[in-house]
Amino acid sequence: MGIHGLMSYIGENHQFFNDITLHNVRIIIDGNNLFHRLYFDSDLDLKYGGEYDSFGDIICKFFESLSQCNISPYVIFDGGCDYSDKKIETIKERARDKIIKAHSILRGGGGTVLPLLAPEVFKQVLVQLQIPFVQCHSEADRDIVALANQWNCPVLTLDSDFCIFDLKAGYCPLNYFKWKNVCSLEDHSKFYISAQCFSIENFCNYFNHMNKALLPLFAVLNGNDYINLPSLENIFTRVHFHARTSAGRKNVRIQGLLNWLSGFSEPKEAIEDILRYIKQSEHEKIRELLYFHMDEYTQSEVDLATYFQNKDIRPHVPTVLASKAPEWMLVALLRGELAPFLSDCLTLRRTFLPAQVENMRRTSSHRCSLNIRQVIYGLLNTNEIFLDSTLNLSAKMPGKECSKVTYVQEYDRFEQTLKKTNIQAVLKKFNSYGLSSLQRLPEISILDRTCFLLETLKVNVDVQALPANLHLTVYITCYWVVHAEPKVTLHHLQALLLCIVTGELHKLKNKSGDKNSMEEGIGMVYDRLSQLRQRELHTGYPDKEVAHIFCQWQSCLLMGIYLNQLLCCPLPTPDITRGMLLRQLDQHSRRREQPGASRLRSGIGPNKRTSGREAKAA
Repeated sequence: MGIHGLMSYIGENHQFFNDITLHNVRIIIDGNNLFHRLYFDSDLDLKYGGEYDSFGDIICKFFESLSQCNISPYVIFDGGCDYSDKKIETIKERARDKIIKAHSILRGGGGTVLPLLAPEVFKQVLVQLQIPFVQCHSEADRDIVALANQWNCPVLTLDSDFCIFDLKAGYCPLNYFKWKNVCSLEDHSKFYISAQCFSIENFCNYFNHMNKALLPLFAVLNGNDYINLPSLENIFTRVHFHARTSAGRKNVRIQGLLNWLSGFSEPKEAIEDILRYIKQSEHEKIRELLYFHMDEYTQSEVDLATYFQNKDIRPHVPTVLASKAPEWMLVALLRGELAPFLSDCLTLRRTFLPAQVENMRRTSSHRCSLNIRQVIYGLLNTNEIFLDSTLNLSAKMPGKECSKVTYVQEYDRFEQTLKKTNIQAVLKKFNSYGLSSLQRLPEISILDRTCFLLETLKVNVDVQALPANLHLTVYITCYWVVHAEPKVTLHHLQALLLCIVTGELHKLKNKSGDKNSMEEGIGMVYDRLSQLRQRELHTGYPDKEVAHIFCQWQSCLLMGIYLNQLLCCPLPTPDITRGMLLRQLDQHSRRREQPGASRLRSGIGPNKRTSGREAKAA
């Protein structure tokens, strides 16, 4: 959510804030907002596929600062898209905008597009640090407000909607939260973080002691992510708004609207006055819409406080989701063990594939992982309730597993714009693995679920000599080599292996215990590999083809992780918090590559393994 222009307006008026110090307190954190801000505000890579190891370090430092001040964080994530589709046009517009920004970044221009795996990195670090978090079943704002008010603690985010919510302990914008500069008393008996807290009382008092119940109406009239009614524009042309002369031109509308609303005692009075400027035939429709959207600024009835105290007590679940998802899925979604991507595909049969910095002249990098997604859609289609809503295209025939066909709408990049495509779910031989419904999926043996995953990827490689946490990464890499377009070359694979090895070395390097010669050697190798990424890190233009190839790998890995999640993790989830800059390692590999390096597509397939010579070179 977000109110057009409000953050910049309040940022220019510090009288709306109170200076506070935070220590020995709970704080509710908007998870989605935080991982965007931590990444974008830390000057991390946007061109080369993500700087995940540095991102992981920054996340750790953030929560270490909170711990030093005895601040107890509770992180709340958004879930799937709203079931009413009231925000669908905003989601489409944002998706188009990200495609444009990704194209700009690739050409060396400005813009911010979050690297594909950054949200998963953030959640993995939270798990490692044992930070309590929950993933809501839709947008989290109202649930955040309910929890913050129940515990009487501030909210940490950067979202102008929280200037409208009636928060007992206020809203701390992230850009005024000085977590990098932890302060202490002279005797070091107490550490604290300085912050500025938006005060709804200060805000309303500034506007003639306006009733704060009018603020939701202000948000709707000014325009937010949910509503944009052309009929309401008549108000701004026919009503005389008086803005104080100190307001900049861009803030005249905001300040004028607030001044006008301050003349009313309650929302009902203001709404009836608004209707005088609208056609009589539209009165009832506009009245209903205004009240409906104003209701978005009331706190929800979801009890997250009880959930954090006892994870066995599940909070309220929306009817749409509860009617389609089995109990184990509902629990896994709350715990963040299943991605919102999966709940969207289940309930809405629709998904938006995130934009990446890739070659815009080629087919979207997500095309490479299409086969995996189709199987995910098929698995979700095994739910008997879900099948009831599908279109019966053929009569049931003996020997056929399913007579119905389900499509999922995918919104993905097509050249430099957004395109919707109906993707058919693939109903593999689920019955042979006992996958008759989503309800029974956790009951299937780990061996059968693993075999099903490997059959989906069509790989047959021996990974027993590798650590278990690398198995899925290796399987996905084999799939990527077969399906990538342009084709994967030896130096691409070398770069990827260097990335994986560096991550493993980091773990060994940071193991506790006495230093010995082997650990010192590991540290030297890790430091050397880490130096490679510093070369040309923030300069030059990414190679479009290389960018595209590694974007495909990230898409395959993400969808492989989602499939593994849906199968209740028969394989350990890869640790992606130590990922290096693949394209930087690729550049290093190019400089060392001998002429005539062969393509790898013919070397790895469903029943093939990398040759000894290729493996040695890699």
